[in-house]
Amino acid sequence: MPRGESVLSHDVPSHATDTARQASIDPWRMVIAHRPTESEQARLESLFALANGTLGVRGGLEEGRSPTQGSFLTGVWERTPIEYHERFPGFARTTDTRVPVPDGTRIGVRLGETLVDLNEGEWLSFEQTLDLRAGCLQRTLHWRSPTGVTLQFDAERIVPLHTHSLVCIRFRVTSIDYSGPITLESALVANNVAAAQGDDPRIGARIEGGLSITASDTDETLASICQRTRNSHIRLASGQRHRIAQGLHFVRAIIEDGQGVQQHYTADMQPHDSVVLEKYVAYAWSQPEGKDTETALLHHVAATLENALSQSFDAHRADQANACDTFWREADVSIDGAPDIEQALRFNLFHLLQSTGRDGSGSAAAKGLTGEGYEGHYFWDAEAFILPVLALTSPEQARSMLQYRVNTLDRARAHAREMNHPLGALYAWRTISGDECSAYFPSGSAQYHINGAIAFAIRLYVDATGDTGLLVNGGAEVLFEMARIWMQAGSYNPRRGNAFCICQVTGPDEYTALVDNNYYTNHMAQQHLRYAAVVAAQLANDHPDEFARIAASIHLSEKEIAAWLSAADAMYLPVDPALNIFPQDDDFLDKPRLAIAQHSTHGHRPLLLQLHPLTIYRHQVCKQADVLQAFVLAGNAIDKDSKRRNFDYYEGVTVHDSTLSASTFSIVASEVGYADKAYKYFLDTLRVDLDNLHGNTSHGVHMAAMAGSWLAFAWGFGGMRSVNGRPSFAPTLPAAWRGYQFGIRWRNSHIRVSVTKSGVDYVLREGTPTEILHHGKLLVLSPGQTVSMPLQATALPSPTLKGVIFDLDGVIADTAVVHHAAWKKLASEAGIPFDDSVGERLKGVDRRGSLDILLEKSARTYSEAEKEALATRKNTYYREQIERFGPQNLLPGARKAIESVRHAGMKTALASASRNASLLLERLGIADLFDYVVDANHIGRAKPDPEIFLAAARGLGLAPSECLGVEDAAAGIASIHSAGMKAVGIGHAQALAGADVLLPNVAAFDISLFKT
Repeated sequence: MPRGESVLSHDVPSHATDTARQASIDPWRMVIAHRPTESEQARLESLFALANGTLGVRGGLEEGRSPTQGSFLTGVWERTPIEYHERFPGFARTTDTRVPVPDGTRIGVRLGETLVDLNEGEWLSFEQTLDLRAGCLQRTLHWRSPTGVTLQFDAERIVPLHTHSLVCIRFRVTSIDYSGPITLESALVANNVAAAQGDDPRIGARIEGGLSITASDTDETLASICQRTRNSHIRLASGQRHRIAQGLHFVRAIIEDGQGVQQHYTADMQPHDSVVLEKYVAYAWSQPEGKDTETALLHHVAATLENALSQSFDAHRADQANACDTFWREADVSIDGAPDIEQALRFNLFHLLQSTGRDGSGSAAAKGLTGEGYEGHYFWDAEAFILPVLALTSPEQARSMLQYRVNTLDRARAHAREMNHPLGALYAWRTISGDECSAYFPSGSAQYHINGAIAFAIRLYVDATGDTGLLVNGGAEVLFEMARIWMQAGSYNPRRGNAFCICQVTGPDEYTALVDNNYYTNHMAQQHLRYAAVVAAQLANDHPDEFARIAASIHLSEKEIAAWLSAADAMYLPVDPALNIFPQDDDFLDKPRLAIAQHSTHGHRPLLLQLHPLTIYRHQVCKQADVLQAFVLAGNAIDKDSKRRNFDYYEGVTVHDSTLSASTFSIVASEVGYADKAYKYFLDTLRVDLDNLHGNTSHGVHMAAMAGSWLAFAWGFGGMRSVNGRPSFAPTLPAAWRGYQFGIRWRNSHIRVSVTKSGVDYVLREGTPTEILHHGKLLVLSPGQTVSMPLQATALPSPTLKGVIFDLDGVIADTAVVHHAAWKKLASEAGIPFDDSVGERLKGVDRRGSLDILLEKSARTYSEAEKEALATRKNTYYREQIERFGPQNLLPGARKAIESVRHAGMKTALASASRNASLLLERLGIADLFDYVVDANHIGRAKPDPEIFLAAARGLGLAPSECLGVEDAAAGIASIHSAGMKAVGIGHAQALAGADVLLPNVAAFDISLFKT
């Protein structure tokens, strides 16, 4: 689906004004008001899925027959052996896969002997609505059969937050003009199997086993199925019961071998008559290898259904609305002037609310409970993205996520032993049971930073809630055991000044794998080690008996704690002396850049689905930027100028193939004053699923991206952070909004933050007096009191332009034709095909890089000596031509453009990939117009690397932000942006789409347009 195209629509004509369209949007209701196409249907099932943290039900139609409709339980999964041709010690041996459970949404409709097929006949009108305030899915369909009779189908569905294993459906059929018998065939369908991976590793994997039926039964009252997984040995019972309205009566029960069970109800209808069926579906399951019998599980199902039928559907719906209302009072989100943004943000928050449980049995899966993507696994983003939102809006759910980590500590210890660590705990990179499920260890098991994310989450949760009970009852033990791993994965390196280094790990950016000193990993390890020591000291002081118990149980000594602090103080976190940024790892900045532009036309296919991993690893390209991620989670002590320089650099090498990337960039952009970029990236993360930006929403929604939209909103625009145990705010207001507000729960208090153009209001809606920070200033909020503060301007002021850096070829002189002729002559002599497409690729590329491009089509291979000889021969042809150059070869307007810069009191520099730049300037008669010249003789890395423009800025004695770059090639534009400069493109829009300003030729250059 193209960017910006949503599967959701509002019942407004396409020609309506934007104002009318905005006015039509209800921020509490997501609506589709057209018949879904076949390609839309699976995505809508994900978007309209309902869940309660334990049970998830996709949003398909009751009377439909979608092959992707399904239901899932967090506790029902299968274990499948991982097959290797070459297995080494410590490789993951099995994978966990959450498997579809019997789906109880199916209600077939039969008119006489004819089964209604919605794919036949005519949809006269259709509307499906997800009511975010009520937590209910509603739908109505007017349908005309092929024989001409008309019916109206109405359905309501809830998955109650107050009953973790129940689905409630009210289904109504109304005759518009039909007379005759109608049968409702209510089914519990058990033949769903887990999706196969195919060529997309984001979906799932091969399943060995799955759920098999061990017993089925049905009568007038109860229909049930018992199942068992083959390898994880989980038993499951599911059942359905109904409440029928007057006119319907039971006619038959059916058991379908291997398919499921059905209960049929019939009535005679006349025009305007309605029949209503209330359906309740319940589940009960055992632990892996659990002792629960089928009889016990069936008894639990029967009891749940009996209790469900003891109150009406309307009562269940009211309870659901009350549960949702509690959450919405805490989140307290609204946006003045952007109802579509408010609606999308609430939609994302609703999915966070319903996809995380409260009983400690699981965490938040990458796709929640909305689909089969990523096999239902939990990753690091549960703690790094999802938990922070819940810690500040629904702390009970955040605690449940951490309780899951406490409950699986022994599995983390076992995984550490698999990875040859004699002490400590290393949590699995991807898992359900707690065991490592990643078969590809370079981007799986090597991601040790999972420990750092869990430590971060514990710290934020305890800061926000004051719940030291979590620490006493397992949380501290998790912290301490995880801290031990850093001491084994790292070591003091005398070659780096005895700094503490962590080698051969993979950071969140999976496009670099098995690296030394990944910045994010080292930074989070440093924070983790320090926090573990702080917690040890606090518990020893405040809970000495409990601390003594914990220390004794894991043999923790004061010496070991002191070693943690020493390692943290010595942690290797270098600054690159040339670029003045934090290298993502030891080798990242030494790699050539991947020509991102050539991979930008592949729609939704990320690089990981296009290129061999080694091809990606050998280049300077980020799926997401690790350095910026470290700033978001633990960057309070890093100054804004450093963050801005790193943002400028890493933005140029990040392809955002991860749905986590946009929110991180938005938050950092807000912090450093890039308001426009902050808003752009916010919209990207906000609508990842609503607009299917990554092309796989049909596999389930992206929970961490949804969480990222709230983080970009509250942490980005709101500037919210935890600073020394206090909530800190630094609000900004996006230009597109009149105002916004959000709420957070801090300790036992609820704080509302309201931002308008006139200022910021802080209100303590409930709780005891609470200290907060506003742009670093301490404020004390009292209950019911409003504290108003000015809205400080944090947008970055435009830097004063002091210099212009020009490219040579194609900007000042058309030497490209000379290069083209020289390369073409060389190609002809060597018998190598050469056409205009090859010549276009050579623009802006240095001599050796151009030779490599030329030789791609060679029928033979060349030695290094032969390549050097070819390059020298080409240069000879080139120099022969430029020896005849003179001022007449300047492009029209070039001299005037350069002189205008100097007349404006600014400096000028040349940044050319040519090794003959100085000779050319002499021949052209403009050498005296440049204060500094950088050519290929002075640099080690060619464009699109920013080295040449950074060197030119240093030569002028200017900061990169004080310079403007002028280029005619896409690689040059990328180089300028990566250097942190604005870029002027000279040439065609198609080739230079990334330029900040595009001019048809250098004669159109007017320095007055850029002066500030």
